[in-house]
Amino acid sequence: MTENNRRFPAEWEKQQGILLCFPHNGKDWPGKYEAIQWAFVEFIKKVAIYETVFLVVADEKLKEKVTEMLERARVNLNNLSFIIQKTNRSWMRDSGPIVIKNGEIREALNFNFNGWAKYKNYQLDKHVPDTVANFLDIPLTQVIYKGKPVIVEGGAIDSNGKGTLLTSEECLMHSDIQVRNPHFTKADYEAVFKEYMGITNVIWLGDGIEGDDTHGHIDDLCRFINEDTIVTIVETDPKDNNYAPLQDNLKRLQNAKLENGKSPIIVALPMPKRLDFEDLRLPASYANFLILNKCVLVPTFNDPNDRKALNILAECFPDREIIGISAIDLIWGFGTLHCLSQQIPA
Repeated sequence: MTENNRRFPAEWEKQQGILLCFPHNGKDWPGKYEAIQWAFVEFIKKVAIYETVFLVVADEKLKEKVTEMLERARVNLNNLSFIIQKTNRSWMRDSGPIVIKNGEIREALNFNFNGWAKYKNYQLDKHVPDTVANFLDIPLTQVIYKGKPVIVEGGAIDSNGKGTLLTSEECLMHSDIQVRNPHFTKADYEAVFKEYMGITNVIWLGDGIEGDDTHGHIDDLCRFINEDTIVTIVETDPKDNNYAPLQDNLKRLQNAKLENGKSPIIVALPMPKRLDFEDLRLPASYANFLILNKCVLVPTFNDPNDRKALNILAECFPDREIIGISAIDLIWGFGTLHCLSQQIPA
């Protein structure tokens, strides 16, 4: 197989299902574990209306408990498959495999998750790609460059399915904070994306939003909504710390080109008012939406801009239902719907 047969499908392409992982401890959500479990049940319920949920659970005991909760919430269990695997956390976007197309067949990529180059406890999460690929019966490829494993989280990249990829310098290029791949250049990353995902064009944004535990994930900043249109979050308050970096990102997008040489269409998405917990700012963003077959799930924050964001995304996705999901509890864990999920292309 030549590398050129590989393609990183866009999220809006037909999906077999969505990979989720039921939280088995409350450490990512201090004091909110009870609430988080029911928020998760609601998330699963919505996805299961449209497609299969592949649900990772730590063990048989948790599987029984979760099944009972799902039954109480009247979730369509016919659209649910359990995968037994202990994990450290539930962020499947980052620890799960990224499924691409290699010609006509699917191939799962293992991007060597290492706890965002920040946390030490990721030894269980490292096994997720293998377990999931085995369950789905998809071959798994470890991503290696010049003889070394390459570390990239799913939340750091977004594709239009035609060869263009969005990512950020803060996440991949920072030289001393959460360094995934020491001494990597942009050319190195672009070579990896080309070889393993068929990417021919990379649009580099600058910095991510304040409070982002991942240090600049793209799925809190901007997303492709079709092959030539990008939604990007914009902060309107000049005094807010997010104002300048998001303006810089907007300028970069306005100057960017797609793989075909054309300029992308840019749609601005508002930001919710800042959310704080103790002395931390939470990285609340409407860009963390999840595209499903015939539906888009959008995180909401009990904020006046919830409605604006839902309306903008409804115009972006005229043929899909737009459903707001309260993410007030989820965001305590520094991420919401997109961070917690990983789509499995059909």
